[in-house]
Amino acid sequence: MATPQFHSLRIREVRPETADAVTVSFEVPLELRAAFRFTQGQFVTLKTKIDGEETRRSYSICVGVTDYDRDGELRIGIKRVRGGRFSNFAFDTLQPGHTIDVMTPDGRFFTHLNADHAKRYVAFSGGSGITPVLAIIKSTLDFEPRSRFALVYGNRTVDSIMFSEELKDLKNRFMNRFSLYHVLSDDIQEVELFNGVLDQKKCTEFLNTVTPAGEIDEAFICGPGPMMDAAELALIAGGIPPANIHVERFGSPLPQAGVSVVEITADTPAADLEIVIDGKRRKLRLPYEGVSVLDVGLKAGLALPYACKGGVCCTCRAKVLEGEVKMDKNYTLEQAEIDDGFVLTCQCHPVSDRVVVSYDEF
Repeated sequence: MATPQFHSLRIREVRPETADAVTVSFEVPLELRAAFRFTQGQFVTLKTKIDGEETRRSYSICVGVTDYDRDGELRIGIKRVRGGRFSNFAFDTLQPGHTIDVMTPDGRFFTHLNADHAKRYVAFSGGSGITPVLAIIKSTLDFEPRSRFALVYGNRTVDSIMFSEELKDLKNRFMNRFSLYHVLSDDIQEVELFNGVLDQKKCTEFLNTVTPAGEIDEAFICGPGPMMDAAELALIAGGIPPANIHVERFGSPLPQAGVSVVEITADTPAADLEIVIDGKRRKLRLPYEGVSVLDVGLKAGLALPYACKGGVCCTCRAKVLEGEVKMDKNYTLEQAEIDDGFVLTCQCHPVSDRVVVSYDEF
């Protein structure tokens, strides 16, 4: 596993999906095909300057691994968010022929596939949360010919369903192995089960009927926060081991009220920090409060990997070689990784007087 790197890619196509969602595909040169090969469910991070300020945003890949291997198609889904700085820039600015900096794929919203598996998978998705789930479904059905997949997908109306035609095509192609259930909150459907929102009660109804919990081997969840919490609780209550429930909690960090930027002076209480990246070492000072390992490294001009700065994407993952730190938030590291010394550097503050952090450990 290499440290994620940015490369300038040319936009091949910008395709409308709904009134407020598009997909953007990139041309990946042959010499970068290996670097951009992804695992189903992963994302890429885009970087550009908006009003003179560097801005990054991560978007999930929506094509299957076999699609990429066949013709190098790298495509992401972008939904316009009210007040969303990057999504509005993307809608208003990105055009075929433009180039933009794209980070090599990252993320861990997946399970390893095996052609010998004969598993039952289910996904609960809402809105644009379908983007990584679509890639997972496509890849799983292609790689595991004896496995089955059920998708429960929540939206407001028929017109707001992303990838509607692709999902229909998948259902027709894998008629006996792919089950598709649309749940709509505003449009009324004949079957009552398919009306409403995906709260815990609705998810439980699905697990008691058309997607029996006792038959599920692994589950995927991606969508709005309340929906994800509801689906996870329903799956756990249905007896699915937490280790077999994969949740993608992704979003932009919200500004923290009352938190000011710490100016590091000679009098600032700080630990000695040493950052290792690409075999090189840099010595810095890290205040005990107010700024993170990542913040200090970026301010010093180091090209450290990051995407969300919210403790959810894991792009800034590194290992503590010496000393001790504390993390404010962690939505992605597993306990085994924490036990091995890995941290999210965007959330780290020193506990000891000296800390050595390496981005070169995998």
